[in-house]
Amino acid sequence: MEFSSKLLENAVYEMSQLPGIGKRTALRLVLHLLKRPEAQTQNLSKALSKLREEVNFCTSCHNISDAELCEICASPKRDATTICVVEDIRDVMAIENTSQYRGLYHVLGGKISPMEGMGPQDLNIAPLIEKVKAGGVDELIFALSSTMEGDTTNFYIYKQLEGVGIKTSTIARGISVGDELEYADEVTLGRSILNRVPFETSIKAN
Repeated sequence: MEFSSKLLENAVYEMSQLPGIGKRTALRLVLHLLKRPEAQTQNLSKALSKLREEVNFCTSCHNISDAELCEICASPKRDATTICVVEDIRDVMAIENTSQYRGLYHVLGGKISPMEGMGPQDLNIAPLIEKVKAGGVDELIFALSSTMEGDTTNFYIYKQLEGVGIKTSTIARGISVGDELEYADEVTLGRSILNRVPFETSIKAN
């Protein structure tokens, strides 16, 4: 792809580094920004810079937050005895959109995947184990995507908590095997949360 401007080329290159954005799409987006009022482009730039510089991660659940504790963890209306374990911040948003869950979350930041060099030590698993062992948690809900990596991560955490004496469950398989949680429709995801099953049952089923 030939560019008439080095500035344009650099902007397209940086835009194309985003997931799912190829060079042609990046070019369209950059040209669109050039057509918009300068203030809009500056506002976008400031918002991204402010996000990168000032964003926090909740010290309890690792969700994105503006404060030390996210709004969910800080809310007295949430059930602190139930923790839903998810892979990604997008999964928190997906489950929250169902309005069917009133407990807390724990964001792992990924799944165990030896092929990608991702081990338990690379995820937020240790803080979860410490939190559960400290007491006050009655149920852990595994809500990772139903892939081999997701099932491996669920099982690893389950084994780490053997003997602790808490209930472990997994969301019902209304979510198709291999599907990513964030793409499930709200009704299906909501029903999966409500109709969750004991984790031991899901192991036997597999």
